[in-house]
Amino acid sequence: MNTSSNQSKWVYPRGRLADDTWDLHLDLDHPPIPEWKYTGLRVATLRSGESLLIPADDKERIILVLEGDELTVSYRGAWENEFTSQRLRGRKTVFHGTSDLLYLPINTEIQISGYGRMAIGECRAFNSKPVQYIAKESVPVDIRGAGRESRQIHNFGMPLQLDADRMIVVEAIVPAGNWSGAPAHKHDVYIPGLESQLEELYYFESSVTREVDVSVATQPFGIFRGYSADEREFDVTEEVHSGDLVLVPYGWHGPVAAGPGFDLYFFNVMAGADPTREWNVTDHPHQAWIRESWASQKPDSRLPYLE
Repeated sequence: MNTSSNQSKWVYPRGRLADDTWDLHLDLDHPPIPEWKYTGLRVATLRSGESLLIPADDKERIILVLEGDELTVSYRGAWENEFTSQRLRGRKTVFHGTSDLLYLPINTEIQISGYGRMAIGECRAFNSKPVQYIAKESVPVDIRGAGRESRQIHNFGMPLQLDADRMIVVEAIVPAGNWSGAPAHKHDVYIPGLESQLEELYYFESSVTREVDVSVATQPFGIFRGYSADEREFDVTEEVHSGDLVLVPYGWHGPVAAGPGFDLYFFNVMAGADPTREWNVTDHPHQAWIRESWASQKPDSRLPYLE
């Protein structure tokens, strides 16, 4: 792991943001750097008989199962006397399809119980949206790109799929040796209809590629690249592993590469201060041509990764 002063500002290895309750907690009320304003993340491992509590506040949240059979989420809005419970079905690992998801608006008290690992994307919000349960069978699973730029996107949290106030969220799976986020792109200037201004976080997991049995010790990894598009400081070239977090405040980001022999997963949470909730990006001018090259290639035959 590169530990230069610039990179460590944006890169948080597994355990660095852990506390007594959470394996990872990027707390928007107490961010690790003052520049970070809009997106937060919680990751936790629940064992039998344990539960987690999140008080009502000004954050909207989406809850998903990273690994495990199921979780139960009980929630209560600001004007409700009783809790409502929702069962979330899980998956074997993040490389085995999707899980059920639950979106909860601001001013919602939450209790979570069950057995397994979960992730909770958070964004500071202003308007209360309806509770939304998304069954795993309803999650749009898209194959983006072609050839070695093929990757799998779980598009459950884009503006057309999720009625949220501020947050935009997706999952991605990159098969061993492939690249995601190509061409490199940015969303750091608000230009109506053309580009959005969104900070973004990447939570990573990596594993020996599916259907391969390895009897020796391994250290699965991927590579992340991001750099500034203007005078603001941002330059990250980092080896990433399971449990690592990378923050993208602005600038070009991508590509993200899965190491040879290792599949890579990431969970993105995006939000910003734009008057509209949109995901508009600008491709790097030196790499925009890559999209045209996909017309002569086929998507990677290993995808989709399902149960």
